Amino acid sequence: MTRQSDAPAVAAAIIVRRGKVLLIRRRVAEGELLWTFPGGQVELGESGEQAAVRETREEVGLDVTAVKALGARIHPATGRRMIYVVCETVAGTARVADVEEVAEVEWCGRTRVAELVPFSFFAPVQAHLDEHLT
Repeated sequence: MTRQSDAPAVAAAIIVRRGKVLLIRRRVAEGELLWTFPGGQVELGESGEQAAVRETREEVGLDVTAVKALGARIHPATGRRMIYVVCETVAGTARVADVEEVAEVEWCGRTRVAELVPFSFFAPVQAHLDEHLT
């Protein structure tokens, strides 16, 4: 059996626009994780930045560009290696593009994020959100 830490890394796209961050509600929760950032598994030969860009397009139909990686960690709830990437929107409108994985998309301000995500973020992600969310 493969341990979670042996599984491919997961890249998460942190997309803030007009003081709100894009969150998606997954069709199937991963443990306690239901509302998350767009993202998914890093494929062979792909960087975390490339995976965040690809997964955002696949899941929510947005074309984004990777701006910078905020860091990586082993997620405390899932045991998966996570790579967090700040992305900026290039084109498109956020929508449910992958109906098998995504149930809903929402641009969330600070208060709404706290309602939907009842646990703390990775410190560099939280610092980025603190700086950019209204």
